[in-house]
Amino acid sequence: MSNHSSSPITSEQTRRRFLQTGVLLMAGATAGQAYAQGEQPMLRIGLMTDLHYADKKPVGSRYYRETLDKIAEASGKLSGSSLDFLVELGDFIDAADAVDVELSYLKTIAKPFAGICHDRHYVLGNHCVDTLTKEEFLGAVEREKSYYSFDRSDYHFVVLDSCFRKDGKPYGRKNSIWTDANVPPEELEWLADDLQRNEKKTIVFAHQRLDNEGDHAVNNSPEVRKILEDSGNVTAVFQGHSHANDYHQVNGIHYCTLRAMVEESGLENSGFAILEIDRQGGLKIEGFKKQVSYQWT
Repeated sequence: MSNHSSSPITSEQTRRRFLQTGVLLMAGATAGQAYAQGEQPMLRIGLMTDLHYADKKPVGSRYYRETLDKIAEASGKLSGSSLDFLVELGDFIDAADAVDVELSYLKTIAKPFAGICHDRHYVLGNHCVDTLTKEEFLGAVEREKSYYSFDRSDYHFVVLDSCFRKDGKPYGRKNSIWTDANVPPEELEWLADDLQRNEKKTIVFAHQRLDNEGDHAVNNSPEVRKILEDSGNVTAVFQGHSHANDYHQVNGIHYCTLRAMVEESGLENSGFAILEIDRQGGLKIEGFKKQVSYQWT
């Protein structure tokens, strides 16, 4: 997310946006259509984004220290939900002016996050690698690569990294601006090859947005979308970065932007979700607090 504060979208604005974009089903409205009575989901995935944890005073609508209380509450819900895995969609920490300070933020928030689920995945956000290098961040959360794919049950999952400058250099050590987000040629080639080799339905996890153009979007998002569309297997993309609930369907792919956990004071203003995938390919997003729920069949 940028260093600029933005007012979260109101519930009425969100309702109007969904009416305009044509969401197929709101969760809870016709829940029985996605699952046969008594059927258990094939996969349950925890989702959260833009925690921006930092030990510093609030700035605008961002309450950095309160993320610890919000994640503790989320843990109470998610830990007992039999998750298959957990995904953090970027900006896990906020930027700092020194490496040791930013590492301390990461160490502090990583512990309660790790307590939620053993199988965890971290999408790099621009704030995650503002001062830290990618190697430092990934080493601290015990991950080897910033973009990769994996299979669970009948689904294929892809984690993308858009924290590269236009010239291809990776973010780190204050060398980037948040509006210059790109998926470099090497990663695009890997993505196309990965999807071509895969025959399973696929879900993509990203930080910067892939469904549109503008400050919060990946600069070469049209090129990324074409690769996703050409594969014929990608059903949904989950992303963060712009801090407010949003949804678009682009050429048959669901693009769901999750609400930032850091926004506004108080536990009632948190946001996180559980994604359930049924054996027929139906997707149900159960949103908690300020996170909107969805259901797609």
